[in-house]
Amino acid sequence: MKNMRSIQIYDTTLRDGSQGEGVSLSLQDKLAITERLDELGVDYVEGGYPLSNEKDAEYFRRVRDLDLKHAKVCAFGMTRRKGVAAAEDIGMQALLDSGAPVCTIVGKTSDFHVTEVLNVSLEENLAMIRDSVSFLSQSGREVIYDAEHFFDGFKANPEYAAKTISAAAQGGANLVVLCDTNGGTMPEEIAKLVVEARSILSKFGVEVGIHCHNDCELAVANSLAAVDAGAVQVQGTINGFGERCGNVDLISVMANLAFKKQGYQVVGGTNLDRLTELSRFVYETANINLRSAQPFVGQSAFAHKGGMHVHAIAKATSSYEHMDPALIGNERRILVSELSGRSNITALTAKHQVQGDRQLQEKILDQVVKLENRGYQFEAADASFDLLVRRCAGTFQPHFELIKYHVEVAHEQNGLPVTEATVKIKVGDAVRHEVAEGDGPVNALDAALRKALNGFYPSLREMRLSDFKVRVVNSEAGTAARIRLIIESADHEDVWGTVGASENIIEASWIALVDSLEYKLAKDQIEAIVGTDATLATPS
Repeated sequence: MKNMRSIQIYDTTLRDGSQGEGVSLSLQDKLAITERLDELGVDYVEGGYPLSNEKDAEYFRRVRDLDLKHAKVCAFGMTRRKGVAAAEDIGMQALLDSGAPVCTIVGKTSDFHVTEVLNVSLEENLAMIRDSVSFLSQSGREVIYDAEHFFDGFKANPEYAAKTISAAAQGGANLVVLCDTNGGTMPEEIAKLVVEARSILSKFGVEVGIHCHNDCELAVANSLAAVDAGAVQVQGTINGFGERCGNVDLISVMANLAFKKQGYQVVGGTNLDRLTELSRFVYETANINLRSAQPFVGQSAFAHKGGMHVHAIAKATSSYEHMDPALIGNERRILVSELSGRSNITALTAKHQVQGDRQLQEKILDQVVKLENRGYQFEAADASFDLLVRRCAGTFQPHFELIKYHVEVAHEQNGLPVTEATVKIKVGDAVRHEVAEGDGPVNALDAALRKALNGFYPSLREMRLSDFKVRVVNSEAGTAARIRLIIESADHEDVWGTVGASENIIEASWIALVDSLEYKLAKDQIEAIVGTDATLATPS
């Protein structure tokens, strides 16, 4: 559309988001989230701080193997240390060694932070900013400069704050991002100071972005105010993950810019009907409970319970809904008559090529609704969903049949627990009965089942369990609560997730474990027939 301003979306879930309390992402989690962000069309993905830990350094080595179509991967770092040349600074070298095409450098804007926290002179801080940006820019990297505490610093000493962002521009920064680091600035102040910063940087031809924290519950409002004032990029995290009260929630930013405000587009102007799926995938991957009342994508965002509301919605959905929930992949829920998962089913079955089979789609939907009511969720369990589609379509052929399994945990004389699992299965006409020990019940069951299948399916040797997450679904039931368990598995080509749910954690583990093995075997079977480029599309 004419006169549409395209706003860059910069995601820092993997770095700034992981600083939030209770947020912990494995290396595989970070790679999986990177792929999902790229699929949506996010412009920048900040992968981490390569100098801080080996996991982040390994991320930048592994992310090169991903077939990213749109997102630019960013490495985060700080300005050079005082008294050290940029070329000799270990932080600068770590950014170059990361191989990331974009480097994001954070530096001090507030004179108080420069002298009292960083403990350097005001002039040295300016040199640190200029030298760091210049070194990376001359090394061929796109450089984004994050002006930490910009708004507080500018209000305290506008002259010095102006010098800091000018130093970044002089060094060759492609963009200067204004950070409301403490999250205490009001929207009208944000707008005013964005205009001031743009005026200062205009002579360098450098635009500004915005990075807001949510300490006053204003991060979204502040980010939108900054965009209206001319900011071209919004930095934030999926679901607002982050330190203290979190960062701005990019889900709400994208939805507001795309649907509520006029004249803007995000992620290339593509539709956002997978926003809800992305939001829930990140929750599940981080093993964090979904925020039911989260705007746009929360399970309660379009839920109706009051009798008057339900009656009105039946006549006109706009009576109690501000937009069509399907636009962001969410759904309307009438709480007295649960309707779960419809928009997600439509999106998830696309690759299975069953869109023309309405009867099969309804069967899949009915099954998902039943399973979700029993505690299942499929956002982070793509393999279990693939198998569900196959079962509904009648194309699933199990590779083995369970006769029984038994798990026992005992303490030996040394006081350490020992877990032993016994598995009896049938493959064709052959019956196998095996026992194995493991570090816990899931590990023992996995070992025993693999022993039982040994000789039948050699490709299972390539497969490993890479992650294991447990969620209590109905915590009010106490020790009788239903458990949802996610297993993440991988081989030399793919990574997949499976889910099991039960009041018995061993049963939930078995369900997820069997799905993981069945998915691997089905995948290998198809690849053997039609080649390694085959998908798991359901045959027509």
